[in-house]
Amino acid sequence: MRLSLPVTLGLALFGPASLAQTAPTQTAPAQSAPAAPAKAPAASATTNRAVSALAVEVGSVVKGRLLDCPASLKLSGNAVCLYVQTPAAALRPLVKGRLAARAGDWKTTGKASVLLVKDTPANFVMLSALNDKETLVIVDAAPTAKAAAPARVAVPAGVVKGQPYVLGSDLVGVVKVTALGGGKYRLSNADQGTLTVTVGARAAQTDAGAVELPLAPATDGKNLIFPLAGLRALGCTTTPNGGVLTVACGSDSVGLKPIVF
Repeated sequence: MRLSLPVTLGLALFGPASLAQTAPTQTAPAQSAPAAPAKAPAASATTNRAVSALAVEVGSVVKGRLLDCPASLKLSGNAVCLYVQTPAAALRPLVKGRLAARAGDWKTTGKASVLLVKDTPANFVMLSALNDKETLVIVDAAPTAKAAAPARVAVPAGVVKGQPYVLGSDLVGVVKVTALGGGKYRLSNADQGTLTVTVGARAAQTDAGAVELPLAPATDGKNLIFPLAGLRALGCTTTPNGGVLTVACGSDSVGLKPIVF
């Protein structure tokens, strides 16, 4: 699984130049008293439970010092950052071993390594090498791809929602559709004759005289959108055939799936 993290989580920003100011300044201890043992990071009020729990797990093996995450990394408000005086190469097997089967494989680009953790929802651990001996360890929730909003299908003017229609192009092979201009179309079949219709009007004309269609034809600017029931005016019949309809006009027939807006 690939991460699409902001700035790939800012891999280009993880170098020493951008993070050097973040690393604590090293000073000699004022007294010779032994330093207190490093503690795993405590859960922060700004992090969610899953990220906090993962940070505690990771912190228990990397022995890092909790600090504020650099704003330049553009992490989420859930992120936990640890400063560690250990090379990234030495930390990778420690973190992987701690997380075992929950972890994927390290993905390394430049000075940054990312490990996806198969939590629900997914989280990640990132190691950013500050130099040969210091590493910034980042724990955060993995970004999730936002589902694209379904495209809205424009309903052509004049169509009745919930009623079945067919495109003039769907009738190729049984009915020839000819645009006459001015919103008029002629539908013709060698066996059944012709039907002349006008977009937006129920009144139509056959070889035998004037008829009224059950619904008015419409157009999307390119195609004739014809009411399925209107084909009866041309003498055509429709028969269900599995998931499609068989439209028969005289000796010709075609299977098609009506459009319902």
